[in-house]
Amino acid sequence: MTDYRRFYIPGSTWFYTVNLAERRDNNLLVERIDLLREAFRYVKRRRPFTMEAIIVMPDHLHCIWTLPPGDADYSTRWSLIKSRFSRALPAGERVSASRAKRRERGVWQRRFWAHLLISQDDFNAHFDYIHWNPVKHGYVQKVAEWPYSSFHRFVALGIYPINWGHSGRFGIRPTEYPE
Repeated sequence: MTDYRRFYIPGSTWFYTVNLAERRDNNLLVERIDLLREAFRYVKRRRPFTMEAIIVMPDHLHCIWTLPPGDADYSTRWSLIKSRFSRALPAGERVSASRAKRRERGVWQRRFWAHLLISQDDFNAHFDYIHWNPVKHGYVQKVAEWPYSSFHRFVALGIYPINWGHSGRFGIRPTEYPE
């Protein structure tokens, strides 16, 4: 078994990728977006963090969080989000023998990917990547067409123009566009 080692830095900002266990032809996260939102709200009330950006795709999600000063425990937060969401679903997904032995559901991949954001450029690149993701995966032609995204909040705040992320413009920071 692979020996994963995570490091924890209080108050840091992280980019995450979290996947469903069965990704092929699975639309669970957008079909049950209400349950996913509730799971995030539940955990944020108990273990606060700042959600900097998020994209929810049918079978995975990406987000950026900043943890509170003195707090580095993102793993517990993810465990709580995943378990809260899973418990709200009716059983029926495929469960592997190893998961059944541990009495686990088969909703999420056990692990998640975490990347410490170390600079503003690193943050900006991941921020753009999050919002570009539905275009990258071919779900929409324009970033603004995907409803399960923090992109719309950043348009309202004037950070992104509404037409960002189409016509080959990905990779250019929104502030570089002419008005």
